[in-house]
Amino acid sequence: MFSGAITAIVTPFRDGNIDEKAFRDLINFQINGGISGIVPCGTTGESATLSHKEHERVIDICVDEVGGRIPVIAGTGSNSTDEAIRLTRHAKEAGADAALLITPYYNKPTQKGLYEHYAAVAAACDIPQILYNVPGRTGVNMSEKTVTSLAKIDTIVGIKEASGDLVKCSYIVRDTDDDFCLLSGEDALNLPILCVGGTGAISVTANILPDKVSAMIAAWLGGDVSAAQNIHFELLEVNEVMFVETNPIPVKTALSMMGKINEEFKLPLCEITDANREKLSLVLKKYGCI
Repeated sequence: MFSGAITAIVTPFRDGNIDEKAFRDLINFQINGGISGIVPCGTTGESATLSHKEHERVIDICVDEVGGRIPVIAGTGSNSTDEAIRLTRHAKEAGADAALLITPYYNKPTQKGLYEHYAAVAAACDIPQILYNVPGRTGVNMSEKTVTSLAKIDTIVGIKEASGDLVKCSYIVRDTDDDFCLLSGEDALNLPILCVGGTGAISVTANILPDKVSAMIAAWLGGDVSAAQNIHFELLEVNEVMFVETNPIPVKTALSMMGKINEEFKLPLCEITDANREKLSLVLKKYGCI
């Protein structure tokens, strides 16, 4: 159902508030760069520190500015099932095309608990839903068996996989229907995940290089393996530097250096170190971003 390069977009702030103009400009920068979808309020959008009011406003702005040009997949996950249901209902009411739901974090549910969590959200909210597995962030790793069981629920249409486990990705593709989408959640593995049957990626790097990330995935999906591989190799260094510190610190710093947003975070995220700022600057200059 969902494919191509999809941007996990940042949330720009100015003086502690959502910078609506910068956000709308970023959305258009992404669309003009050929992006196939946008995810507001994901990890990169600092969802964990947005207030509920801010969370809803970011989704509202994104849906409004996109205006149906590409899909909006709203981040609506939570470590509370009730809260995930409320956020997912709002995403549907706002006009989002789908919801992205991270595995509940901190409370470390069992595989049975994960299944029941997602099944409850699916039963309560009639909107396409994409699972999101990122154990390095959440402390819980959803098994391929849990994924394939959840894939049988009509509302659950795909997964963003950021475990780095290509064997798990292979099992998911093998053991789910053809219309269940596997999306890479780690830029360095976008091409390898495509190779085992992925349909696209939800990308951090696309915030700064939407055209390159889009071109790589489009080349692969179009059958031009050599072009996709060449762009994958070209992006290695920038993909790496995007995670030189906790995401989204490097990508927001990069966008600030590019003059697109104010360099501002919600605590406990903070400014990048001087050493990593210099490293980031050198890479951005190499790619012609600054």
